[in-house]
Amino acid sequence: MSSSVEKIKERLTITEVVESYIKLERAGGNLKGKCPFHNEKTPSFFVSPERGSYYCFGCAAKGDIFTFVQEFEGLDFIGALKTLALRAGVELVKENVKVRSEQDRLYSAIEEATAYYEHVLKGNKEAQEYLKKRGLKDETIADFRVGFVPDGWRAIYDHLLKKGFSIAEMEKVGLIKKTDKGYYDRFRGRIMFPISDSSGRVIAFSGRILVDDGKSAKYLNSPDTVLFNKSNVLYGLDKAKLEIRKRDYSILVEGQMDLIMSHQAGIKNTVAVSGTALTDSVVSRDAVVNNLGLVRRLSTNMIIAFDADNAGVRASARAAQVALSLGMDVKIVQIEGGKDPADIVLQSVDDWKNMLRNAKQIIEFHLNTVLARGLDDRKLTKAISEEVLPYIVVLQSRMEKAHFVAKIRDMTKIDESAIWEDLKRLEKSMQLEAGSTAKNTIVEASPLSRKDSIERKVLSIIYWQESHEKPTLDVHVLKKRLEDILGKDNWDKVLTDSKDKKQELAFESEVMYSNSEKIKEDIEEMLQSLETDYLKREFAQVMKALDEAEKNKEVDRVTVLLARCQELSNTLAKLSRK
Repeated sequence: MSSSVEKIKERLTITEVVESYIKLERAGGNLKGKCPFHNEKTPSFFVSPERGSYYCFGCAAKGDIFTFVQEFEGLDFIGALKTLALRAGVELVKENVKVRSEQDRLYSAIEEATAYYEHVLKGNKEAQEYLKKRGLKDETIADFRVGFVPDGWRAIYDHLLKKGFSIAEMEKVGLIKKTDKGYYDRFRGRIMFPISDSSGRVIAFSGRILVDDGKSAKYLNSPDTVLFNKSNVLYGLDKAKLEIRKRDYSILVEGQMDLIMSHQAGIKNTVAVSGTALTDSVVSRDAVVNNLGLVRRLSTNMIIAFDADNAGVRASARAAQVALSLGMDVKIVQIEGGKDPADIVLQSVDDWKNMLRNAKQIIEFHLNTVLARGLDDRKLTKAISEEVLPYIVVLQSRMEKAHFVAKIRDMTKIDESAIWEDLKRLEKSMQLEAGSTAKNTIVEASPLSRKDSIERKVLSIIYWQESHEKPTLDVHVLKKRLEDILGKDNWDKVLTDSKDKKQELAFESEVMYSNSEKIKEDIEEMLQSLETDYLKREFAQVMKALDEAEKNKEVDRVTVLLARCQELSNTLAKLSRK
């Protein structure tokens, strides 16, 4: 019987999967398009229907349908497996609970909590009436899995204990907190909105208090956990991603109700920042694609529709600057009268659609807003510098910057050189986080992340083979080859870092290579790629050292380094011919 992976590959081609994310055009027997993993103007990303794989000549990203979905949506292997299985109509057989990995048990714990909150909501009239008053229909509540947690201290704690989950597991997913008096539920007396990753797995919650006691926060969100990082997800992205690709633009709102009401009204390309956090970079330090990085891959066009209060205006400015710095085209909806998108949709869906149609380009909007005040020359110059230039300074394109500088000049008669000087000063003064500039945010498919990916795959094969009484591969030889490539110190570190993930890694290869004859071929290709990567890194280091030695006239050292360069060059040449 075919494995789940093979069944999915039988039903889904590499072409239809990739084409559902990016535009491809025929190039002989292959297809090509602009790489979604790095910024490029000329297509260098090729898809081979015959091989069932893709390769980018610009950043060397490569793989099959599973790798593509993992990297594009920022998912782990299991998340990509679930996404593609759902699309292919393949039912995934659940593994034995006793050998379930730690991470999978955590997903199960938070899934059980979600089901419990849903069940409690059905028996609480007050919470149901609140949601109905806000305009939610029963099918919408069910679709978004909205729930309710009673105002008690240990409701979810007791429930999950009965279901066999440990206190440590509950704490790890942020459902309970510890005090001197013991553990208690983090969420109490709140409407619960599950936050899912892009494959639809629940990973966190945002809870809105039902009865305001004057002391508790209106909204309470899950903390960062092993499953949930506020910078890596947007509320509703799992439900919005197809519509964002289809319509070629996203709508970013603040609250859960804003998003849910928009989806209920048929505007399903909407995502929300509720319970999440925007970051200036596309990729985090651990090579995970951040939230606006995911949205940008789906479409570079965005409409921001935040509340008109002070907090909403500040959040809108922040979101717009981040999106612009990532190379997105940003428009803004002008919301007046103290309403939010949910209120407007409830009042009139047509009004909300018209507001979206009339959204203005963000920089032009703020420029016109400043000009409409009728300020004198000095105050106008200051307002332009404080309220318009911060959006221009983060633009990636020099030509775009020049366009808006010229527009300010023409509409205000401010000297163009003075505008450029202010922009330069602003650029120097802005304290952006490391890697958050336009230059750095675009570099997504780094050699480091590819190296780590290959190391993970080889390790998963090793751990899977070790679990067999009669492995089909010589694990000892495989480990020795990997140690030779990485070096003993690096190899020891890799083993240490992965020791708590053995079951999870073994499961990846079990699913991927069960009943497959390609394992030896694939692992040989991975090891060769890994060895090439390490040799290139060493070659670059030796060349740098050689340059220094030549400058310092260290004759003996130059001789040694030249010999090593030649040796590395010969080895790389041999590998390229394999």
